[in-house]
Amino acid sequence: MEIKADCLFEVSWEVCNKVGGIYTVIMSKAALINQKYKNYFVIGPYFENQAKEIFVEQETPSEFRRAFDDLTKEGIFCHYGIWQIKGEPKAILIDFQNFMGRKNDLKKFYWDTFKIDSLFAEWDFDEPMLWSTAAGKLIGRYCIYNNKNNGQKIVGHFHEWMSGFGLLYLKNAKKEEGIKIGTIFTTHATMLGRSIAGSGEPLYEMLDSMDPMKEAYNHGVQAKFLAEKACALNADIFTTVSEITAIEAEKILGRKADVLLLNGLDISRFPTYEECAIKHRKNREIIREFVAYYFFPHYKFDLEQTLLFFIVGRYEFKNKGIDIFIKALTNLNEIMKKEDTKKTVVALFCIPRDVHGAKLELSLNKNSYYQIKDFVEENLEEFKEKIINNIMTCDVNAFNDVKKFQQEKIFDQDFLLEAKKIRINFMKKGNPLIVTHNISYEENDDIVRNLVNTGLDNKEEDKVKAIFYPVYLSGIDGLIDLPYYEAITGCHLGLFPSYYEPWGYTPLESAALGVPSLTTDLGGFGRFLMQKGVINNGVFILQRFHKTEEETVQHFTEILHNFTKLDDKGRVRQKILAKEASNLADWGELINNYYEAHNGAVRKEWG
Repeated sequence: MEIKADCLFEVSWEVCNKVGGIYTVIMSKAALINQKYKNYFVIGPYFENQAKEIFVEQETPSEFRRAFDDLTKEGIFCHYGIWQIKGEPKAILIDFQNFMGRKNDLKKFYWDTFKIDSLFAEWDFDEPMLWSTAAGKLIGRYCIYNNKNNGQKIVGHFHEWMSGFGLLYLKNAKKEEGIKIGTIFTTHATMLGRSIAGSGEPLYEMLDSMDPMKEAYNHGVQAKFLAEKACALNADIFTTVSEITAIEAEKILGRKADVLLLNGLDISRFPTYEECAIKHRKNREIIREFVAYYFFPHYKFDLEQTLLFFIVGRYEFKNKGIDIFIKALTNLNEIMKKEDTKKTVVALFCIPRDVHGAKLELSLNKNSYYQIKDFVEENLEEFKEKIINNIMTCDVNAFNDVKKFQQEKIFDQDFLLEAKKIRINFMKKGNPLIVTHNISYEENDDIVRNLVNTGLDNKEEDKVKAIFYPVYLSGIDGLIDLPYYEAITGCHLGLFPSYYEPWGYTPLESAALGVPSLTTDLGGFGRFLMQKGVINNGVFILQRFHKTEEETVQHFTEILHNFTKLDDKGRVRQKILAKEASNLADWGELINNYYEAHNGAVRKEWG
């Protein structure tokens, strides 16, 4: 698509500042945008610890020097450089700490001009307000010093309410100072919608009848809601990230989206299917080791017949569908027990929260497990020599008695005695743990309490086992020790049954890694696949829209049960289909939506 803008500023709190999914949005498409625009600049906050790892500061180019100098006089310090990601986009990070003194003045300005009630707002409102106002000032100065001289068509794209004060500042500057700039506002999720859904209320049933202003005050999010609404109403082009968020935003913010900016991935950065298959086998064995020392001190089951399910995300018990996941697993457990299947399901709840180190029992289990491994490895050469010698010298008929051949010809008495001691040391009484780490008031934790109350407490007879893993998969967590993507590839099925999910990167990422996943028809990615006619092919779509919880849990149970009945070939087929489904959300396909929004902003401002 031909672009009409000469210069693009993209403003987000998550530029060089990884705190959520918007980071992935900005980062994964940056190379494509950078190729398209000669003048493309991303603007984010300056936090030294974050910046030093991914930001390389450079000399300020001439077109920004006067603007930077103007802002310095106000206590705003701008750092120009390169964001070290694919495409290496030019980045400006703004240090706003010395701008704090203007907080109350700015709150008054936004109340007088846009009726944003921030009287009771706290630091999580104040910081973004200060930073994004500074970003608006920077872009405004750039427009004044460059636009009038060479007639550049400049567009500013602002993500979420955190950056939206920059847009509102420029809206006023367009009127007061004659600045010309096209503006775009993208809401990735409305503050009010997330709050209502998170509180357990039926958001989608409420949309047509609720009073958004009243609900915002009831939920204590009025400042952010009013900022978001002002941005939506005052942007030249208003966008959301999915069909479901557009429905929500029209009702809550009072404006229909002009363009849907669906979230994509740079699929070229993900492994091929063949590479995924290799990663799966390798990382599956690492996770199996963890499962072995987690459960086998207490009882045994067949690891070769074990399926690894996982859920990851923020600790939002209802919004992320953790509540119905536990209910569906409970149903699945009863079904599998009645079938007396040889298969076992291990469900990993990778939901980070505050922790106080790994449980001592689990650390001891791990040490005992590695003691067994070390003991076997110390004797491997001797085993090898004995096996070779026995094959060459024993009577052919001896091969018919496998047990006798193994014990008498390979394992001597000393080895067996030592192995028995190690095994006894490895054994534990009672049920395995439910949670891997020490957490405050464990018995009151929603996940732990619901697992216990539904009977998913890892009894020996259970066919579904649950592990609450409340730390980030960083690769250095001390237990599984695999980075997030590597851990995903070692599993069989990713489950993301969210009630509130404006887009849903996790099921898309899983599919891109060749791992079948589940999303919902309330998630942006799920509805996108439904529009493409891709349903339950590699990515399963759980029905939640206008369904009762009972109906949803029943459908969820059916999906899980059917997956457990797949053989190896069936699971491989789902892996292939998942990988194919992810290609539909490649940025190469979806980036044109962004260009459409940019061009729309140019038309609004310049005709």
